[in-house]
Amino acid sequence: MSPTTGSTYDQAATGAAPSPAGDTAAPARLGTGPGRLLLWLYGVFTVAALSRSIVQLSTKYHEAPLAYLLSGVAGVVYAVITFSLWRGGDTARRVALVSCSAELLGVITVGILTIADSSAFPDQTVWSDFGAGYVFLPVILPVVGLLWLRRSARAAAEYQAANTAASPAPAEKGPAGR
Repeated sequence: MSPTTGSTYDQAATGAAPSPAGDTAAPARLGTGPGRLLLWLYGVFTVAALSRSIVQLSTKYHEAPLAYLLSGVAGVVYAVITFSLWRGGDTARRVALVSCSAELLGVITVGILTIADSSAFPDQTVWSDFGAGYVFLPVILPVVGLLWLRRSARAAAEYQAANTAASPAPAEKGPAGR
């Protein structure tokens, strides 16, 4: 159990080792503090992109299949990021890092393609024109997300280093200590 919160879930979610009594609290989960705003925005984008994609794919797929499929891909990427931010921990941080990087690459690629060859996208996607239809949040969110993940990873590493340095080394057993 974590002495700061009394919950083993908090330890697993943060990826932090149990802290000795009197030690500083474990680093915050990914979805707390400024991460809570990211979590909320990604949640909204998940619902928006998936809803839009489902409606477009089911009612007018033949008009712009690539655009509608890309909106669906964006929604899935947003869902993975949302879940990773909510879950927290080292593995979730890595998944969110890969997902935010993929999102940024997708926004930049689709943004360039929609400007260079607008005929390839007869209808807008979430990432069209670098997310202009969504106040450029699709290009801003992954950058902010990557910065937040970097900051939280640094805080977790500092916490881990402090706990490693503060915990006593295991006693070595010699021939007499059997």
